[in-house]
Amino acid sequence: MRRPKSRAVRKQQKNNELQEIEILNEWIESQKPESGSNPLSLDPLKSKSPIGRIVDPENGAVSFSRYAGARKFYELPLSKRTKNGLEGGGFKKMTDIQVASLPHALCGRDILGAAKTGSGKTLAFVIPVLEKLHRERWGPEDGVGSIIISPTRELAGQLFDVLKTVGKHHNFSAGLLIGGRKEVDSEKERVNELNILVCTPGRLLQHMDETPNFDCSQLQVLVLDEADRILDIGFKKTLNAIVSQLPKRRQTLLFSATQTKSVQDLARLSLKDPEYISVHEKAVTATPSRLQQTAMIVPLEQKLDMLWSFIKAHLRSKILVFLSSCKEVKFVFEAFKKLRPGIPLKCLHGRMNQEKRLGIYSQFCESQSVLFSTDVASRGLDFNKAVDWVVQLDCPEDVASYIHRVGRTARYLSGGRSVLFLTPSEIKMLEKLQAAKVPIQFIKANTKRLQPVSGLLSALLVKYPDMQQLAQRAFITYLRSIYIQKDKEVFDVTKLPIDEYSASLGLPMTPKVKFLNQKEKRETESEKSSLIEPKIYDEENESVIPKEELLVEDVKDNRRDKDFLLKDDAPDVEGNTSEIGDIVSATRVLKKKKLKINVHRPVGTRVVFDEEGNTQAPLAMLADKTSGDILLDQDKKNDFYKKMREELKQVDKEDKLLERQRLREKRIKKKMKLKKGQREEEDGEEEDDLSGSEGELDANRKRKRSKIYFHSDSDDGEKEEDKAGLASINAESISLAEQEELALKLLNSMHS
Repeated sequence: MRRPKSRAVRKQQKNNELQEIEILNEWIESQKPESGSNPLSLDPLKSKSPIGRIVDPENGAVSFSRYAGARKFYELPLSKRTKNGLEGGGFKKMTDIQVASLPHALCGRDILGAAKTGSGKTLAFVIPVLEKLHRERWGPEDGVGSIIISPTRELAGQLFDVLKTVGKHHNFSAGLLIGGRKEVDSEKERVNELNILVCTPGRLLQHMDETPNFDCSQLQVLVLDEADRILDIGFKKTLNAIVSQLPKRRQTLLFSATQTKSVQDLARLSLKDPEYISVHEKAVTATPSRLQQTAMIVPLEQKLDMLWSFIKAHLRSKILVFLSSCKEVKFVFEAFKKLRPGIPLKCLHGRMNQEKRLGIYSQFCESQSVLFSTDVASRGLDFNKAVDWVVQLDCPEDVASYIHRVGRTARYLSGGRSVLFLTPSEIKMLEKLQAAKVPIQFIKANTKRLQPVSGLLSALLVKYPDMQQLAQRAFITYLRSIYIQKDKEVFDVTKLPIDEYSASLGLPMTPKVKFLNQKEKRETESEKSSLIEPKIYDEENESVIPKEELLVEDVKDNRRDKDFLLKDDAPDVEGNTSEIGDIVSATRVLKKKKLKINVHRPVGTRVVFDEEGNTQAPLAMLADKTSGDILLDQDKKNDFYKKMREELKQVDKEDKLLERQRLREKRIKKKMKLKKGQREEEDGEEEDDLSGSEGELDANRKRKRSKIYFHSDSDDGEKEEDKAGLASINAESISLAEQEELALKLLNSMHS
């Protein structure tokens, strides 16, 4: 009795959903906002006004309420399933970016959304994805309906959690596809059944290339979170490969804290008349208003002292520390952990495996601690409990990176504070931040409370020898991060106190680091390699003679640091060529061997003697002998070179002829070997069936095969061998006595 009832219930639910979808489509179509309008500028709806479908009691006319300008989620044309998910997640009021973008996104328009960090951009694209697939009645058999791409694994996991919360009551299947996990084969088996994919670019492209029958031809919505990062040069090739396999007829949503209007980027994604929504474009500040931002000038050699002192002064806070390289993060984390500041320490960087990264991220969300991180944690991550301090130990590469970093605190309605450490040569960054509407306040450090740790670090490196290598790598990678920056107004590696910085890390000696000085920056890329070709000028012939000059290399450096040049105190090679004809001999160095070349070493000169034994200048035989100078006669010189060229041409022809002859003989020899092998196989097969006459033929064949072919006089050799008739006897291989004995036996047999 229950079965017919359950069928009836399911049928009724299906009819209700179809009716709801029909009403939603009519509501969205009838009240969609004008293209280019900003719903945020519209007056909010009155609280007592009816929402949704409105029927006039007098004439029965049907109309719908306006949803552009709505401030609460229940005022939007959303399905009951989505509204239940939002209510269960505690989402009631919309943020500015949601108010401005959702009305346009729900009616199927492409969106370029830019808003401050922590402003609720995730819901601004999760809701349109769920509603689009719901209104299209998407099911498991329909395949992939939406792809959400995130630049980092942590952010992708965070987005997936929000999607599960809001889409809890929907029947869509969703999957998280990120790198660093070994379940690729199991993913390949199930990915074709998923409706929504939350993924990083690399893993998505891997499935597109490797997974059988992976189909995105019916894709409805493409989402790029942190779009400016995904569109940059680091993901350019990957994104181009992904977009080339997606249908052009789709809805595309791009969201980031710093958005791009590049025509080239928009053309790559096939956007059609996108709505550009920047809710904070005209804001007084480019960062959250509840964020207190400060900056201070700290000499490079005092950075770790300042960081240690800061941590000791804020032991009850949650602190996020940004550094520029993975090696720096490792060294500072390991060193401070051994020094025990009195607060839990953690580190996060891109070279950690995925499980460890997610574990550290979760631990930091739940406890008061210090997290040392690279920029991998600066994009979109939302820590459950507010981060109290964001400390930027190393200067960010640009204003956008700064905004993303400080955006990890003061999210939503909470407050936060940040501090930026700048070296004296990086003071220009402060002006750029202020010009970009970043309300950053310049303060001075309290040097009285400064606790130096350089001495402690030196003792650590002595006690733990492995840490010395880690400190060297941190030192080199920091300088490299400064060297490769494009903004030379802020980042200039030549202005850094390298020796003092090395000592502040506890290193007993400054490691050898390759970098370019001001003159070498103008040279070509070939001069940046490990072998440099300085030019030696011949004043007499006005020619340039390239010579190899070997630079000293730090063998312990890995390949990532080989684009630096070593600091070389040796003078320029060009300044050491005093005489015409001087030749600096190139030195060949074995692998993994260092060699210092003394450019002041004595060099030899070419000496020419005449018939009487007197020394002459080179080419003096072509000089004008009638006069007393050794100036060269130009005509004689030209005739001499012409004669030498003709001789070289003739020698070249002879060499080519000999080479052709050698190759021909080689081919003949190879051909004879092949024929010999084929004959031996035939003889082996017919051996049992041979008759007496065939045996004689076989003997003749053997005699023919026993011929010896020489490169020259081959015909004579063959005739002599045929006349002898005894191919198996080699006269040279037996002695004279044996030959005489054999002759006597033959004579005796003839007489008998």
